[in-house]
Amino acid sequence: MAASNGAPLVVFDFDKTIVDCDSDNWVVDALGATSRFDELLRHLPWNHAIDAMMGELHSEGKTAEDIRGSLTTAPLSPHAVAAIKTAYALGCELRILSDANAFFIDAILAHHGLAAYFSGTDTNPAHVDAAGRLRIRPYHDFGAGAHGHGCALPTCPPNMCKGKVMERILRQEEEEAAAAAASAAGSAKTQRRRRAVVYLGDGRGDYCPSLKLREGDYVMPRAGHPVCDLITASPPAAAVRGWAGFEDLARVLLGIVDAEIARAAAAEEEDAGAAVAGVGVGVVVVPADCRALPLPARQEALMPQAVRVPN
Repeated sequence: MAASNGAPLVVFDFDKTIVDCDSDNWVVDALGATSRFDELLRHLPWNHAIDAMMGELHSEGKTAEDIRGSLTTAPLSPHAVAAIKTAYALGCELRILSDANAFFIDAILAHHGLAAYFSGTDTNPAHVDAAGRLRIRPYHDFGAGAHGHGCALPTCPPNMCKGKVMERILRQEEEEAAAAAASAAGSAKTQRRRRAVVYLGDGRGDYCPSLKLREGDYVMPRAGHPVCDLITASPPAAAVRGWAGFEDLARVLLGIVDAEIARAAAAEEEDAGAAVAGVGVGVVVVPADCRALPLPARQEALMPQAVRVPN
């Protein structure tokens, strides 16, 4: 739901954007399975390899709680936490769009008390089955006979096109803006665009959603990471605001939020000024080229009359 003060919708990648690591690698390393995971990656796509790795860990006696416990130590900058909490307090809606998985993301957010700040998460689904084994599935099914996501951009992995998800998010935003305009039909606000969208990411898979953003939106690529090079080579329509570290992330993001809130306030003031300038006493609208003409005769009847007091 759009904030009334013009605060933007902020969509975060997760790995290396909220947490300062790759959560898959963090778990594998913490549970002593790095070499085996590297072997699986030689003949399996990443998403299938991490699912297979969870199966092997389960067969070795590692539980879902062991996995959850390893995630509590994943590095999370206090600047990232502050940025999330402050943006939320300023009226931003926050979402996650990540090629990690639901179990890992939920475990980290819950441990740090951040789950309630996000209105939704789009990521690879995960669940613990009846045997206690963690299962991780692709967001887009790309197995035999499946259609996959259909995106031709080579930077999108087969299991998830973030651009397709961003298109859906933007459609929802446009629909909400149209509905708000319809409910305020006849006012100057019907001409206002949807709220701005800010997208933060670091990897190759974050390039496609960046391209879906339009003028008036923002993309925040992490400097020194693959998405930054892709954006530099072929920029999106959205304004690009890079960040180098998590203190920088907080500064840049909150600067955008403040600017969007100020823009919305200025637009509202402009609307109010236009309404005052265009409406006369008795709600008689005076066209700009007729303002030098005498007021309509009927308006005189609306002026306050002197009260006659008997002697």
